[in-house]
Amino acid sequence: MKRTLYRYIFNEIPPPFLVGMVAFTFVLLMGRFLKLAEMVVEKGVPFTDVLRMVSYLLPSFWLFTIPMALLLSILLAFGRLSGDSEVTAMKSCGISLYGLLPPPLVFSLLASLACLWVTVYAVPWGNSSFKKLMLEIARNSASVSIKEKVFNNAFPDMVIYADTLDTKAQNMEGVIVHDERDPKAPTTIFAASGALFSDPKAHSMEFQLKNGSIHRSEDGANYRMVQFQEYILRVALAEPTPKGPRKASEMTIDELVHPPQVAAAKDVLARRLELHSRLALPFSCIVFTFVGVPLGIQNRRSGKASGFSLSIAVILCYYIALSGFDTLGEKALLPPFLSGWGPNLLFLLAGGYLFVKTAAEEPLPLAAFYQRLKDAFSARRGKGAKR
Repeated sequence: MKRTLYRYIFNEIPPPFLVGMVAFTFVLLMGRFLKLAEMVVEKGVPFTDVLRMVSYLLPSFWLFTIPMALLLSILLAFGRLSGDSEVTAMKSCGISLYGLLPPPLVFSLLASLACLWVTVYAVPWGNSSFKKLMLEIARNSASVSIKEKVFNNAFPDMVIYADTLDTKAQNMEGVIVHDERDPKAPTTIFAASGALFSDPKAHSMEFQLKNGSIHRSEDGANYRMVQFQEYILRVALAEPTPKGPRKASEMTIDELVHPPQVAAAKDVLARRLELHSRLALPFSCIVFTFVGVPLGIQNRRSGKASGFSLSIAVILCYYIALSGFDTLGEKALLPPFLSGWGPNLLFLLAGGYLFVKTAAEEPLPLAAFYQRLKDAFSARRGKGAKR
């Protein structure tokens, strides 16, 4: 009998989980949609490259949407079971709330393993691949980073201005280039027209400027001005595989565990914080199970909309705690372990308290307050309608 019951409860969770994954991922993706659409419409970036960008961004979204969808699915599943009095029927058969826990725990364990794979392998791969793709786009489509009638900081130590810009032909008119790559001899170039080309093999770009003048001052004293009919300015781009220091979010677990012996103390701390944060976040799925089951049962009459809003409220509180503990860790006020795992421990205690209260069929303090607030609001609306 228990096997049938567990299978029945387990099958209630995947449908809202998938809906939550799609909904939450779409919401997070909308924050990047305008920028991606601008690159396609205005800058001529191929749509296939935009799809590649989205695929590289998805793992960093899944790191958050998997726990969010897990919490939502448990709230809706147990809210539905409780609202249809199925939880009451199970209790009348001698099955306590603790006996209903294995199915959501198994599902949350599977979600935690999936989230752990995402955070250990997929997120560093996605971040690194996204960075490489942006460099490829900068090389192969030079106009992506430049807008007309705007002073563009598209390249390090250079400011570029174009009065008009033809993104398809990559031609410019009314060009100004201020070059500070040599701090001792800053150069300003004025040109009537110019063209922009990329050289992927050399990892560089060329400005072919025509009919202009070059103004240069050395050490702020020796001023020189040279006029030209045609001048080529070459700008080196970053290598496809950057050799500079990478962010901790782009590193593998092995790199986080074994920092270089010559690494600065600040870099070691950043790696430790990233390591514990990356390992702790997937286990929030298990923590959310202990929070979601009692809240779902108590929220039986409020419907799916209330389940969505309740899941958002819990997730918001969790990520506020996550941000707070992370800040304390960065300031060395908490050890890296407690900084990473603190929010999970805090919410596990809160979830355990809610679970014990619900198992004993005692009303939750917040639920009672919410119900009183709701009743008062309904009574006020009723009086207003009578008037």
